[in-house]
Amino acid sequence: MDPIRNPYAPGAGQRPPELAGRDPQLEAFRFVIERIARGRPERSIVLVGLRGVGKTVLLNATRSLAVRAGWGTGKLEARPDQGIRRPLGAALHMAIRELGHPDATAVLSTLKAFVERAAPPNTKAYDRWNSGISAPSIAGRADSGDIEIDLVELLTDVAGLAADQGKGVAVFIDEMQDLGADDVSALCAACHELGQQSLPLIVVGAGLPHLPAVLSASKSYSERLFSYARIDRLDRESADLALVAPAADEGAAFTPEALDAMYRVTGGYPYFVQAYGKVVWDLAPSSPITAEDVAVAAPEAEHELAVGFFGSRLERATAAEREYLRAMADADADDTGTVPSALVAQTLGRKPQSLSPARDALIKKGLIYASERGRIAFTVPHFGRFLRAQAEAA
Repeated sequence: MDPIRNPYAPGAGQRPPELAGRDPQLEAFRFVIERIARGRPERSIVLVGLRGVGKTVLLNATRSLAVRAGWGTGKLEARPDQGIRRPLGAALHMAIRELGHPDATAVLSTLKAFVERAAPPNTKAYDRWNSGISAPSIAGRADSGDIEIDLVELLTDVAGLAADQGKGVAVFIDEMQDLGADDVSALCAACHELGQQSLPLIVVGAGLPHLPAVLSASKSYSERLFSYARIDRLDRESADLALVAPAADEGAAFTPEALDAMYRVTGGYPYFVQAYGKVVWDLAPSSPITAEDVAVAAPEAEHELAVGFFGSRLERATAAEREYLRAMADADADDTGTVPSALVAQTLGRKPQSLSPARDALIKKGLIYASERGRIAFTVPHFGRFLRAQAEAA
């Protein structure tokens, strides 16, 4: 097959494999847009799931829907130990520009004051971050230094600007679980205030499975602010569609046996569907793609995943953290997806308390999460299998 025409290469093809089976989520977002356009209150949205299930692609797709509806949109990726003011300021700056309001100077001034408040006191002018906002900085709005007060004031003003035009604003936040505790609390407070005033601004967040717990720990009323959508691996029909539809666009096909083999090796996870699909396409001599083609391509696909998807994450862990991860893999030999923390300690012959630093660091790095009290799980599908295979090869 022609590698240049490979429809599974990142960014290629008319039908992204990661969006197969996601029509219900996209339709739900269209419904939210329509309700807000009619002046009806609506909750913000949170997409949760493991890595590799296509949350970011879905987040981008929902943003495209908002743009086509004439909304103002902005996107940011949360990062550990980074405050929200600067990245959110840049996202809202983009949203205000997209709204195209004839007189947004006052709101831009508020936004500039909000962003510049991120600089420590007494910072010299040449050391301050340049927000690129072409409006005068006016004191007295969204610049108190209390992130909750400032964020409520800022989002209220931005939403009011959109309401003046009969439009809405959507702020998209990827890796939302990495927001700081104060920022999460402020965001919840702002969403609550926007809902109370029926203002047309929503947050669309994406994060790991424990994100609802992060929000709930911040504000007890968070479950009333967000509509949660759990994004999981694809069912068999959707996984087949993710392979068949892009291939059909290039005049190619899969045999039924090849589709069986692809579902076995990918488990229906969109990232794996794309990764295996790319290698199978490159190595298959002709159409239709067969089960034998899948078998030939599997080792190379697994190698690429081991280096890029799995290996890049393992490299972020210290020696002690890797020991903890391997113990998790050994304790979950049946790939149930979740193991008791006590069993990990037992596997290592250690007391659970002595492993808390490694466990907490791995959670902060986004490699594992607390699936429920006393239990932990990998955030990356098949990570335990990868670690066990790595140990066997050593």
